[in-house]
Amino acid sequence: MNRANADNGYRFGSLPKNAPLAMAYVPLQESVSPSYESMEALSRGTLFPGLDLPLMNMVNSELKMCPLTEMMAIDFVADELELYLDTHNDDSEAFAMYQTFLALKKEVRSRYTKQFGPISQDDLLGAKRYSWPDDPWPWEYQPKMEV
Repeated sequence: MNRANADNGYRFGSLPKNAPLAMAYVPLQESVSPSYESMEALSRGTLFPGLDLPLMNMVNSELKMCPLTEMMAIDFVADELELYLDTHNDDSEAFAMYQTFLALKKEVRSRYTKQFGPISQDDLLGAKRYSWPDDPWPWEYQPKMEV
């Protein structure tokens, strides 16, 4: 069957042999600062205000601070710094900040799993028993009200 006469709903064009179909362009981010504070960055979806382009101007509501959101915020900042360093690997200030957040991430995760239990399979390595289904689940955590 001739491609031009095929009734499949697709349109065919011609390209030079070995021509790319598309070329993407991603501009480099210019600097590490300014940056949002951890909780605002977690709510907004980016550490960098210059990359904050909310869909239809809708912004997530602010998150409440609890041990799980603290851990999420630290993970998020470490991930954002890692993405920045992918294109700016010679930025020693950003790399030092990345190292600080990696250490903080390890400390906060250890503290969280000791208090609330495992959050991934890796946290069960060396455990005395299978505690994965124990309550409360991370999203069910209710901070104790001090009177």
